[in-house]
Amino acid sequence: MSYEERDDYGMYKNKHGKGPGPELMGAHTLLGDHVHNLQNEHLGVIKEFMVDMRSGAIAYAVMSSGRFLGLGEKLFAVPWQALTLDPQHKRFTMDIAKERIENAPGFDTDHWPDMADGEWAGAIHAHYGTRPA
Repeated sequence: MSYEERDDYGMYKNKHGKGPGPELMGAHTLLGDHVHNLQNEHLGVIKEFMVDMRSGAIAYAVMSSGRFLGLGEKLFAVPWQALTLDPQHKRFTMDIAKERIENAPGFDTDHWPDMADGEWAGAIHAHYGTRPA
């Protein structure tokens, strides 16, 4: 399902060039979007957005990579700067090898990291080659 299909308020319908998107997008409509790398390999699905309440900016997208060894979903906090919206294919892309995602620091739904911790954030940004905003 793409963001156009999750558009409960009609914000992406053709309005003669008026209206948001793809420059401004509704957060709810992006949940469930797939993430691929530049080699067109599927990396995961966007499950949540983490907003920095001090700046109002999106700090991380929480991405699920599916099931690993039958143990449930593995979640990853991906820095917002690492993601690019691909409106043509209605998904996000990342310039990263699939193996790098598989080896990324992750967590499960019962063990969320302290995403406000500076040391944790530094390690995540280092892994993805981004800098905090």
